[in-house]
Amino acid sequence: MAALLPVDTAPRDFRPSPITDDEAAAMFRAALNLFRLWDITDEEAATLLDLPVRTYRRWKAGDIGRIDRDSKARLSNLMGIHKALRIIFREPQRGYAWIKKPNSAFAKRSALEVMLGGELTDLMRVRRYLDAERGTW
Repeated sequence: MAALLPVDTAPRDFRPSPITDDEAAAMFRAALNLFRLWDITDEEAATLLDLPVRTYRRWKAGDIGRIDRDSKARLSNLMGIHKALRIIFREPQRGYAWIKKPNSAFAKRSALEVMLGGELTDLMRVRRYLDAERGTW
């Protein structure tokens, strides 16, 4: 008969791993597709990422530079917004269109208008709203 081995069940402190440069570059490429689906301009995309338009266009052309911590957080929030919209809307097109529709939760402004405030907290506000709408799982 096999002996049972003890299993360590002590709770661990959660320490998220930082986003790697490769992960950030992959998120940037995904964001490019998302911006196309949202039908936003390069200027708007640059604002969401807090990049000069010239830098955004250079990165968009494939010459991705160093992605700093703030930009990684912005990309992470954009991916979270996309994920929440895909969960909330069965038809992806409805989620893409939702970004530009006025919303009473944002004082009749669209989520895009809120995010174009340019602050990381503007992206976080939209993400928190969508996460609350979809519920936690």
